[in-house]
Amino acid sequence: MIRRIVSRRQAVLGTGAAIMTAAATRASAADGDMASRLAEMERDGRVSGLHALLVSRGGKLLFEHYGVGEDEAWGRKLGQVTFGPTVLHDLRSVSKSVVGMLYGIALADGRVPPPEARLYEQFPEYADLARQPGRERLTVAHVLSMTLGFEWDELTIPYGDPRNSEIAMELSPDRYRYVLDRPMVDEPGVKWTYNGGCTALLGRLIAKGTGDKLPDYARRVLFEPMGFGPTEWSNGMKGEAAAASGLRLRPPDLLRIGQMVLAGGAWQGRQIVPAKWLEQSTTRTVVIDGPFGYGWHWYLLTPPGGAKTISGIGWGGQRLVVLPALDLVVAMNCGNYSKPGLEQRRVADTLLRELVLPAVM
Repeated sequence: MIRRIVSRRQAVLGTGAAIMTAAATRASAADGDMASRLAEMERDGRVSGLHALLVSRGGKLLFEHYGVGEDEAWGRKLGQVTFGPTVLHDLRSVSKSVVGMLYGIALADGRVPPPEARLYEQFPEYADLARQPGRERLTVAHVLSMTLGFEWDELTIPYGDPRNSEIAMELSPDRYRYVLDRPMVDEPGVKWTYNGGCTALLGRLIAKGTGDKLPDYARRVLFEPMGFGPTEWSNGMKGEAAAASGLRLRPPDLLRIGQMVLAGGAWQGRQIVPAKWLEQSTTRTVVIDGPFGYGWHWYLLTPPGGAKTISGIGWGGQRLVVLPALDLVVAMNCGNYSKPGLEQRRVADTLLRELVLPAVM
């Protein structure tokens, strides 16, 4: 799979900027309903590559839109697709947030080590790596928050280049050895470094602890209990599920995940994800920039005096945005895989700032 470079910091700042400036555009969205407003935005070329946009408030569907456009499945070209509620779409790195929730479910069942557990003790097959200086300080919590302090670069080196850390991980004989053998360049727990290897480690711990392949476990404990339709999880280069970016869901099922998060991990009266786990996961653990931070595989915005926003963000324009104060969930799928990160951010910003938020604020 070949993907383009994206600045995760830019992506998060973009989502936050849209939310913090929404009030300034309330009047423009008052003219006409959301459907006509969106049609106007698309005609003007201000929104490109939109495949699906779903909005719910108070657990009820407020808006649903599907488009037509070129799509991919983890880099494999699919051609032009007519999207609808039953058509699967890549989540890309929103997959990470799903894996984080799966870890919490497995932890509640006693299948995986707790966050405070020492990381290398969970991988005795790599005991030689554990003897390297400083490794004894690393815990599962550092994996969850992407604060291992490892040398890792997915942002400045193109994904088609074998020097890119994620590509190098996939090309290596053993992806987990590759991750655990990275040089330590920062103090653990201090600096956030975007690292798909962290999600790969979580996926491996889930598979080891449950005895299930990651996609099978996800379907059994999360997707089926929530009534999802068909799902897919793309494999990496070694035939193992790509935990960090391979999940494909129907747009309504992505929205359901956000609704479940909004409900504290519950779905239709059943607790799917432990409430305490979800609360911890959506609490800022490390600062990315100013009010923007990261929890346990969730992006978080907490502006001074403002409302908290919980987000999953994926390349190409994939978004899952939860705003508890507004009782609002936004699920967005786009096909802007080949466009710069700033353009992906602009499209998401425009939809949130000028269409969705003015309609509910």
